[in-house]
Amino acid sequence: MPELPEVETSCNGIRPHIINKTVTQIMIHQPQLRWLIPLEIKTQLKNKKVLAVTRRAKYILLTFDNGTLILHLGMSGSLRILSSKDIPDKHDHFELIFNSICLRMRDPRRFGAVLWTTKDPLEHPLLKTLGVEPLTSNFTLDYLLKKAKQRKVPIKTLIMDSKIVVGIGNIYACEALFKAKIAPHRACFRISKKRLQTLIEVIKIILTEAIKQGGTTLKDFQQQDGKPGYFTQQLQVYGREGENCFVCQNKIKRKVMGQRSTFYCTTCQH
Repeated sequence: MPELPEVETSCNGIRPHIINKTVTQIMIHQPQLRWLIPLEIKTQLKNKKVLAVTRRAKYILLTFDNGTLILHLGMSGSLRILSSKDIPDKHDHFELIFNSICLRMRDPRRFGAVLWTTKDPLEHPLLKTLGVEPLTSNFTLDYLLKKAKQRKVPIKTLIMDSKIVVGIGNIYACEALFKAKIAPHRACFRISKKRLQTLIEVIKIILTEAIKQGGTTLKDFQQQDGKPGYFTQQLQVYGREGENCFVCQNKIKRKVMGQRSTFYCTTCQH
């Protein structure tokens, strides 16, 4: 599933092509995604200019003077900038056309979303209860310490809870915990302030680096130009079960936590 770095990469990729551009046509090839695409956007967006392209968690926000288009890439979605003459693929369900180019959403599994709101998008039910952005100054030791003391869950579960902090998917959680030398199953309320501070710093570093490199290469994710991300080349533990740890040479272990595979080193992480 595309996570924060992949979504940020998508925003950065499409922004230069559509910012201040006027929508000339809206095409809905398959209205039934995770939720039904509102047909009203065909009239709401016609001849409207894209004023901003921003992100909140894994949601991409296209701002117009009369409202906000909210996009979510779901499990396998992607956005591409293409010639408006290119014939849509069977998995291309939605597109905004700007004269000679178009912004096209591809979603093979149809778990993504195209939504419309005329109100403050941050007050939308899907966004209102989201936690802090990990790359902002709001993600602090005091904040995480307070959340950790309130819950008796594994630290990996805590940092992957989108109501606490957004965008730390399974890959990034595994990698951050390894770099911070914290066992993923360790109870969050038992972790010291010093170690939590290290974890926060590591999360910021890893997400920033992943964004710089275009996101992690997942089998379903590609950038808007079709090129894969490159962060996979630096993964230390994720997907490496049975392989030697790069630090201690012991075997990387895997266990299922919250229905997700968790990769870690029993020697380096405690």
